[in-house]
Amino acid sequence: MKLLNGLFFCAYILSALVQYNDPDSLPWVVVYLAAACMCVAQYRRNLPRWLPLILLFTSLVWIATLVPSLYGNVSWSDIFESVSMKTKAVEEAREIGGLAFVALWAAVLSYVTTLGSRADPA
Repeated sequence: MKLLNGLFFCAYILSALVQYNDPDSLPWVVVYLAAACMCVAQYRRNLPRWLPLILLFTSLVWIATLVPSLYGNVSWSDIFESVSMKTKAVEEAREIGGLAFVALWAAVLSYVTTLGSRADPA
């Protein structure tokens, strides 16, 4: 678990760093750094139960706002074929991938945190 948490931390930090040339970088840097903070808090065993839930909810809602613009506008090959962003739809498809990455680990840490709180005597 610590290894995976460390890998996700590194991925989130790198994801935040590569946003420097994105025209809408601020919300992306915020979400990736919040996810990195979530990993640090989990490592320190001081993760509040609400943090992964907020990141999970935010990521899923954000994904839901991006998905409708993809239908008929982008193919799987467009997403993975080139490093460059051919169209806005390709960029949004890749953004969905980043948000799914945040949502996935937030869901895992939310589950782990919930299990840990149930094991603690009240």
